[in-house]
This record gives sequence, C-alpha cells and structure tokens, in this order.
Amino acid sequence: MGLRKLFDNMKPSFEKGGKFSALGSFFEAVESFVFVPKTVTKCGTHVKDSIDLKRTMTCVMIAVIPAILFGMYNIGYQTSLHGNLGWGFWQMVWFGFLKILPMYLVSYIVGLFFEVLFAQIRGEEVNEGYFVTGLLIPLIMPVNTPLWMLALAVAFAVVIGKEVFGGTGMNIWNPALLARAFMFFAYPKQMSGDSVWVAAPFGATSVDAYSGATPLSQMAVGNINYSVADMFFGFIPGSIGETSTLAILIGAVILIWTGVGSWKIMLSCVAGGLLVGLLGDVPCWYQLIIGGFAFGCVFMATDPVTSCQTESGKWIYGFLIGAFAVCLRLFNPGYPEGMMLSILLMNTFAPLIDHIVVNRNIKKRLKRAQKV
Repeated sequence: MGLRKLFDNMKPSFEKGGKFSALGSFFEAVESFVFVPKTVTKCGTHVKDSIDLKRTMTCVMIAVIPAILFGMYNIGYQTSLHGNLGWGFWQMVWFGFLKILPMYLVSYIVGLFFEVLFAQIRGEEVNEGYFVTGLLIPLIMPVNTPLWMLALAVAFAVVIGKEVFGGTGMNIWNPALLARAFMFFAYPKQMSGDSVWVAAPFGATSVDAYSGATPLSQMAVGNINYSVADMFFGFIPGSIGETSTLAILIGAVILIWTGVGSWKIMLSCVAGGLLVGLLGDVPCWYQLIIGGFAFGCVFMATDPVTSCQTESGKWIYGFLIGAFAVCLRLFNPGYPEGMMLSILLMNTFAPLIDHIVVNRNIKKRLKRAQKV
C-alpha cells in the first residue's frame, strides 16, 4: 500500500502539464512494471484470453533463465579449464556473474533509453517488448565483447531494427539477432576466432585471453574434439546462452506449455536441420546440439512478431530456417554458424509465406463454394 501511495503522489508531476511531463512515458513504464495496469477494455473485445503482452514477455523471461544460469557457470568453467586455475563451483558462477552483469547493464540502459525516448516523442506508452530483447542480446554475444561495441549493437537493433518501423509489434526482423548481425558485419574480429569465446581473468590483459575453439569451428575443419555429452549439457566454448542444449530444452518446454512459443516452428526447424544435415560428414543430429541452432530454434525463430502467423506457414517457415542454417554450415566454410542469417532471411519472407498460404486457402474455399 505504501508503494502504491508513493506512485499515486508522484504521478501528477509526470502527467501533461506537470513538472516532469517530459518523462511521462518513463514513469508509466516503471509503474506498469511494478503494478498491473488499471486500464481495461470494457466493451467490443474480440480476444477472450488472459494472456497479454506483459504476461507473454514474462513467460519468455522465465523460460530463458536456465540458459542464463548455465551460461554464467560455463563462463567460469571455461576460464578455469583453459587457464588451469582450479576454481570451485561457486567461484566459477561468481566469475561468470561478474562478467555477464556489465553486459546486461549496457543492454538495458542503452536499449531502454531509446525505447523511452521514442515513446516520449510519439506520446505513447513504453512497451514491455524490450525486456525480453535486452535479456536475449547478451546471451548471443561472445563473453569478451567490448561493452562499447555492445552498446552500438543495441542502439542499432532498437533504433534501426525496431523503432523506425513503429516499435514493438511492427518490426520486420528480430531485434536481438539484428544486434548480433551488426556485430558480425561491423566487427568481425570480435565475433570470430577462438579467444573471443573464453573470458580472461580479471586483471589480465587481452594477450592473456585463452583459446577455446567451438565445436562449430572444429566441425568446419572436420575434427570435433568434444564428447556428445559435453555438447548437449553445454561444457563447451560459445556464446553465453547458446552452449547448453539441455537448458534450452527446459526453456522450450516452458514456452510450449504456456502456449507462448510455437511447437510447430520448433519441430519443423529441427526437421529441416536434420534433413539437410544428412548431407554432412558428421551425424545429422550434431547440428542440433552445437552452435546457436537450439537457441535460435526455441527463442528466436518463435518470435511471434517476426515469424509466420498462419498454421501452415509456421511449418514452412520453421523448416526453411533449419534447412538454410545447416546449408550455410556445410557449404560456406567462411561462416561456420548459419542460424542467425537463416532466421533473419526467413523473417523477411514470413509475410510472403503467410500471403501465399492465405490466398491458397481462399482459392480452395471458392472452388468448394462453386461446386456447391
């Protein structure tokens, strides 16, 4: 009650004509984050469901927690392993936490700054969509990404990839993947090589960074030195949240159980990857447990804004993502990971797929009506 009273007393200062009216969108964002919004639709509703954007985003954030927690541990584990430091479990977790914390601070401070800025310019409420995007961006970056580069990538993703299209729900491409694409094309040295995937201990210089070749880079040269168990559980170098297939599967179960993530997209993505993977020199299911395939399949491809909306379209969309991703891995030696570009490509064609599916259904119904 005391917190509610505090917000009620502050609110007039942030409303139109108040002393801090320029920050009205920011105040509303904080208030709606702390409390359930008071506004409701009283008539004319056509969506009879308890799930709103806030609850949807919350479900995704809960689903990604296992990947975050394991990612923190794996940062410390890889550093201890490659540096022969002999750290214990909690020392590894604490080291990983201290490494990932600045990345999250940068992601949210920069991203929310632009979200609030554009909301204020438009006179709109701040949308909850960035809370998930800001959570995902650090997870698909190398642990040694310089913070200023991360800030530029976040700014590009929010401004160019989202706000210029009108904000949450209007963007064509997945904003988190746009941040990674920006890093990949603008700063390729910071996104490739072996040392970028393993953190150096605090106080060490850049030359002290340890080398940790990922299974993808090893597969590109035809020699994977990691066991299947290590690749599945995640004890391998890689992007912070992408190494543990087990943690990602836990997130997938949460998304499917809550109805937030499309199981059709996930399943068809896996099918496409397995089918094309048969053309490779390694077992096709290896493609599912290395690199960003599982993470992209569960958390990126299922983005409801940038994916297909029709049920048939979801099958086509997911299958092509998996197939194109593995194609890039097998036939493009200069770029061992293909999930990012594959999802962004299919984001572009998702509206076309839906258009074709809808028109096909219309023609079927017209033919059926003519026969009657």
